[in-house]
Amino acid sequence: MLPNRQPADEQISSFRLKLPTPELERALSIKETLERRSSLKTLLLLLVLMGTSMVIGDGILTPAISVMSAVSGLQGAVKGFDTSAVVVFSIVILVALFSIQQFGTSKVGFSFAPALALWFFSLGSIGIYNLVKYDITVIKAVNPAYIYFFFKKNSKDAWSALGGCILCITGAEAMFADLGHFSVPTIQIAFTFVVFPCLLLAYMGQAAYLMKYPESSDRIFYDSVPESLFWPVFVIATLAAMIASQAMISATFSCVKQAMALGCFPRMKIIHTSRKLMGQIYIPVINWFLMIMCVVVVSIFRSTTDIANAYGIAEVGVMLVTTTLVTLVMLLIWQTNLFMALCFPLVFGSIELIYFSAVLSKVLEGGWLPLVFASFFLSVMYIWNYGSVLKYQSEVREKISMDFMLELGSTLGTVRTPGMGLLYNELVHGIPSIFGQFLLSLPAIHSTIVFVCIKYVPIPVVPQEERFLFRRVCPKDYHMFRCIARYGYKDIRKEDHHAFEQLLVQSLENFLRKEAQELALESGLHDMDLDSVSVSSRDYRTRDVPGNEELKVPLMLDTRSEEAETSNSEAASAALPSSIMSSEIDPSLEYELSALREAIDSGFTYFLAHGDVRAKKNSFFLKKLVINYLYAFLRRNCRAGAANMSVPHMNILQVGMTYMV
Repeated sequence: MLPNRQPADEQISSFRLKLPTPELERALSIKETLERRSSLKTLLLLLVLMGTSMVIGDGILTPAISVMSAVSGLQGAVKGFDTSAVVVFSIVILVALFSIQQFGTSKVGFSFAPALALWFFSLGSIGIYNLVKYDITVIKAVNPAYIYFFFKKNSKDAWSALGGCILCITGAEAMFADLGHFSVPTIQIAFTFVVFPCLLLAYMGQAAYLMKYPESSDRIFYDSVPESLFWPVFVIATLAAMIASQAMISATFSCVKQAMALGCFPRMKIIHTSRKLMGQIYIPVINWFLMIMCVVVVSIFRSTTDIANAYGIAEVGVMLVTTTLVTLVMLLIWQTNLFMALCFPLVFGSIELIYFSAVLSKVLEGGWLPLVFASFFLSVMYIWNYGSVLKYQSEVREKISMDFMLELGSTLGTVRTPGMGLLYNELVHGIPSIFGQFLLSLPAIHSTIVFVCIKYVPIPVVPQEERFLFRRVCPKDYHMFRCIARYGYKDIRKEDHHAFEQLLVQSLENFLRKEAQELALESGLHDMDLDSVSVSSRDYRTRDVPGNEELKVPLMLDTRSEEAETSNSEAASAALPSSIMSSEIDPSLEYELSALREAIDSGFTYFLAHGDVRAKKNSFFLKKLVINYLYAFLRRNCRAGAANMSVPHMNILQVGMTYMV
């Protein structure tokens, strides 16, 4: 994310604040270490981006292997249905699957749960049938002692076999991604009482079948299905493959959208396919890219074996990154007991490393593919984040000084005409240098200027009533304000420019009234000398962390304290004279509100900067390559600022500016 955090962000009610504990002190110490060392921050960023890149790579491999595995069942059932036919039929299904993404899943989503329930019921039932019919003694394999016997007998071959075993648990790596769509109990119940037992029965049933027909190892799933049930199972398997692919495609859209919100992915067009469900989105560029890559993978590999090798590396890679990040969450957010926080990566991380070492042997047999995908997306995201941060730092360095603004006076050295000017930029403090370019380029400037910063904060959702944060930029007679529009990384900007303007104006009027009320209140309290009266709307205490003032963490009082403070505040307000609490008699407020309404009636104008980012001449070669060519290419081909901010094209004024970084 851009380094534009503010103390006011921590006052959003979505932030969860806790009382001081030893675990909180430990979390603050870890946070301080991470913030102090830029190398650790870069390493953490690369780790997160690597995990995200592998999830996006999953969005390519999952549809390819799922659909191709389901279709391959026709090879033994339909005469003359060879590998080429499997490839063509798989490509047709994949193209159809990606083509319907633009319509969303809301109309057919109701069928997903019954279809998957039928799929898992079929797996469990067929597994029980094979166990009873062929070899019930396979159940003894649940004894962990057989793991030791297996490795003792097969040695290196047993270790290599783990690379194939990892395919039995594919989908488990998406559990934490699923938390964005389902609750924790839902996932726990589904995996514990449905997914795990049905898969266990299915694999034990296949093992029992192989005990009698070992030659069926290449086509074990469909061979183990009773002949009379082949076609129903084939249809259900194909539907399940499409649903699994759909889930991974949707997860890819969500990952890209959240990466865009956090400033780690180039801006792209996002279409909301449902008016009711917030998470149902569609990103055309990503959709067609995934489709092309799926078709290429199926066409080149032409076999589920090599795709499975690639899939295994992607799966274990995501699991390793997830384990590392969950450990950090346990230490920093959940503030878990230290022993438990260390046991988690030791147990799960050790198992995942064993699997990872096994799948690495498959790199030359198709396992290189997810590494290529991950490297590509990692490069794109890191270059975009790197260039965006340098651009923001350049804006901070070149912002206009307040002394210069005061020298210009309230007319800003030009003519002030009625109207509302909204200047979009990324600064949360100060006046952006692009404003100086507008003053030089335009013969007049609007009577009311609002510097608008669209900012994403590291929480899922920001309540609508806390969306806008207003501050004055200059003295009152300048009529200049800063508006920070705050969104969570799961928030969706669905409002058009009319709705945004209305919300902004309402918030600005509330800010002016509140400001006048606070000034009157301070004046009244000073005159009445009410030392015991508290009028704070929210009471915070801070805990200082040595060596870093930025790590002051507001600690929320318990419920009873909050209720007591609220009642005290209300009592204090009631005790004050109505002349103090009323802002309607303030002539300066009335003047400002009338000037604001006059500006609104004259219309809105949007000021945007068409910025070009270039590396300084004395920069080293790699930086010039990244900024002048790679980052510039991404900026030219990403969604333009006007379209991304949903502003009307007829009311836009743009000025070009070059940022030297």
